[in-house]
Amino acid sequence: MAAQRGEPGRAAWFRARTAWLRGHTATLRDVPFLRRLAAQLLHLRVLDMATRLAAQTFLTAIPVLFVLAAFMPQDVRNTVSESLRTVLGLQGASLDEIKGALHPSGQEATTDTFGVIGIVVTLLSATSCSRILQRLCERSWYLPHLAGRLAAWRWLAWLLVWMTALILQGQVRSGFGAGTGLGVLLYLVTATLLWWWTQHLLLGGRIPWLPLLPGAVLTGAALTTLAWASRLYVPRSLNRSVTQFGPLGLVFTLLSWLIVVFTAITLGIGIGYVVASQGRLARLLGTPEPAPADEE
Repeated sequence: MAAQRGEPGRAAWFRARTAWLRGHTATLRDVPFLRRLAAQLLHLRVLDMATRLAAQTFLTAIPVLFVLAAFMPQDVRNTVSESLRTVLGLQGASLDEIKGALHPSGQEATTDTFGVIGIVVTLLSATSCSRILQRLCERSWYLPHLAGRLAAWRWLAWLLVWMTALILQGQVRSGFGAGTGLGVLLYLVTATLLWWWTQHLLLGGRIPWLPLLPGAVLTGAALTTLAWASRLYVPRSLNRSVTQFGPLGLVFTLLSWLIVVFTAITLGIGIGYVVASQGRLARLLGTPEPAPADEE
């Protein structure tokens, strides 16, 4: 009986919360850009969201790397090692630690330990990052949460596409052998396209493609800048940390850098909404107005 009495209360709270969010988005369209931007960043809780994404990525990246090392062909493992070396500028002790994870000894025993069930469990746990990213996109666009039964395949699809992108990062960054100049351009284009697709996928197609473009461009540009900045910061910091603290130093440095990366991603997607709903640009892109209350 108590549960039944609680249902109307939760429904009323949900309707009130939905009405507030829609009213908030409508109000944001009527205030100056900087005030809307500040309201959006407070709404997203940028550092909290970035820290959660960084932690989940780090916690799920290690099992995925083990799966790669246990089941993927030698050529693929070599490609992943080269991509990580190129993207992060790894060298010395830090590069040895990464190679040790991707090229473990006792290959047959490791494969037997994981098995098919191990692969499934690892991939399902890795989709936790996809789920948090979905919440970031929905929160940025003031949308209700997409039910798990409708979004589950999207989480897995996102993970598989980004694993493939990771394998190809080294070749993209080198411009497929054509040089750094082309590599920068290719990285910017691919990062923009991937984050454009990411938003559309995780939002369940509820927002048209064009309004999502500003967020994709901002995110792609920020990640391109960070990708080349990482060459200056990450290798030295990693080698110093590994020398002083061993493998634990690798954890500290990579987690700190992931927080920086996901802060840029959170800002790019969040600010993208504000830009896409700005006056004339909103009309040009066809940015939708908040949905009527009865559509929730």
